Amino acid sequence: MPTCVKCYYALPEGAAYCPKCGKKQPASGKNPKRDYGYKRAYFKYDGIKYEASGKTQREADIKAAVKKAALEGGQVGLGGKMTVTRWADEWVETYKEHSVGAGTLYAYKAYLGIITKDIGNRPLRSIRDAELQKILNAQAGKSKSHVTKLRMTMKALFKQARISRLIPYDPAEGLALPASKSGARRSITPKERAAILRLAEKHYAGLWVKTMLYCGLRPGECRALDWRNIDFDEKLIRVEQSMKARTKEIGAPKTASGVRDVPIPDKLYKDFCRLKGKPRSPVFVTPVSKERLDETYMKRQWKNFIRELNIMTGAELKRNKLEMRTIASDLVPYCLRHTYGTDLQDAGVPINVAKYLMGHSDISVTANVYTHTTESAIKSAAEMLGIFYKAKKINK
Repeated sequence: MPTCVKCYYALPEGAAYCPKCGKKQPASGKNPKRDYGYKRAYFKYDGIKYEASGKTQREADIKAAVKKAALEGGQVGLGGKMTVTRWADEWVETYKEHSVGAGTLYAYKAYLGIITKDIGNRPLRSIRDAELQKILNAQAGKSKSHVTKLRMTMKALFKQARISRLIPYDPAEGLALPASKSGARRSITPKERAAILRLAEKHYAGLWVKTMLYCGLRPGECRALDWRNIDFDEKLIRVEQSMKARTKEIGAPKTASGVRDVPIPDKLYKDFCRLKGKPRSPVFVTPVSKERLDETYMKRQWKNFIRELNIMTGAELKRNKLEMRTIASDLVPYCLRHTYGTDLQDAGVPINVAKYLMGHSDISVTANVYTHTTESAIKSAAEMLGIFYKAKKINK
């Protein structure tokens, strides 16, 4: 019985129009879609039925063979035969992309690049713990933070694969950290402090440098700072927001503890008063366009500041390039924030107050700064002991 070419309603013999939808029918009364339908080929893989279609049976068979080969090679579908690279991409997209910030996501992808460099094309379920340990061992001598985060990424990647039943066991479970360097940040030396403050008076990055040194703000907090966040009456910086790493997005600080009020020393307060701008305008801007600093430009500013600092302290130049540096290569912006922490210690500020001022969520982080004993702290301790012994008459 003929059917409508549009709605497939059963038609009376010789009908020119469909009584249901009104579609005009071909003169032959045949349905061309039914006569020239696609051909299909079926196959099973791991107990699941798959199909492929084509205009001819040969085309459908070829597509089915290609799809089966892709499944067996781990190029499509989720399974133990999928490659490590495919699982890494799937893991990032499914479990990390919507739950971490841009900076953390960038770091994950960088560590996954190290992992997949040598084993990326291998089937996921063929990876053994010794292979992962070799990848870790190749990073020996680098910072402890780097190798720890690489191992953490390995563990998370393969643990999820085991939970998802893609692999029978977790090859990253017992990985050991190779020898690494302690990457603890340091405070600046008195000589560095004097040179930095002298250059800050004339360099376009000077206000930002002094703000990190005198108030201990994080770089992202500096980039998000507006003039409305400066309380000129109370001499306070009200830290309420931060620019997220590797983006221009401004949001809440790194942790809830990052929201805080930081006192402004008189030396810095005078600079703020002199440069005061409109409430909603950014405090730290580019020197020409006056746009808010982003992470890239801030790094560029620091690089120029260090270059000028080297030149000011007697570094040798050859064809406008530094030949002999006078400033240590490990002097980074966070050294200024770290110095603020040790300054709080030397000033006798209680550790719980220092935790608040630095915006730490855990007091153990503040304690790591307070354990960096300075000469002035030792001298102060000696004076305090002398007063104590004298009061108790222990030396008599």
